[in-house]
Amino acid sequence: MRKNATVLLDDGKLHASSVVANNAMNRERQLTGVNSYAKELGFDPLTRLTEPGSAWLDLCCGSGRALTQAAARRADVTLVGVDLVAPPATTGVRFVEAPVGDWTPDRAFDLITCVHGLHYIGDKLGVLTRVLKWLTPTGTFVADLDLASVRAENARGLPALLRAADIGYDTRRRRITCTGPRDLRLPFRYLGADDKAGPNYTGQPAVNSYYENGLTLPII
Repeated sequence: MRKNATVLLDDGKLHASSVVANNAMNRERQLTGVNSYAKELGFDPLTRLTEPGSAWLDLCCGSGRALTQAAARRADVTLVGVDLVAPPATTGVRFVEAPVGDWTPDRAFDLITCVHGLHYIGDKLGVLTRVLKWLTPTGTFVADLDLASVRAENARGLPALLRAADIGYDTRRRRITCTGPRDLRLPFRYLGADDKAGPNYTGQPAVNSYYENGLTLPII
């Protein structure tokens, strides 16, 4: 390996990284209020759960505080949170301890959110293509995705690829949105992640994701 070359991590080593294990982006984020999902997303998540039995999946849910507060307001909906370290059990919420990239749900969802969680995931594009299949026909997906952290030779073409699949991407807010399920195919093969990328636009250390057609680097 070349001196000073970036060394890429596989998922096992990435999950053990202090950048991923210690990130605090959603640790205390509430459902509504100043530091909340409603402020971050621009809407109260419960407004998207219009019918009894509607379901909200929150990926990289952190402490699950928003889901717990949602359960206190709505006992007629299904609430699921997934994180590397699951919060304590809470009435009305199913918390799953698993890497987002490895977990598969047993139902579709009316709302799927990932508030700043993709910053700490290795294969961001792989997770995106999987998650979009989990929406109900009218379901909404909203996530923060910093395309500057996707390292590939033709990564600049990603917004156009997303638009072609009728998936919205707000370059100013770095926000991806989609209504209804998608079978998204992207011309990238995941190589590994760099947990030493430094702070991203949030000011917090984040993870860069490398794909073929970009810098081909060794995975340790």
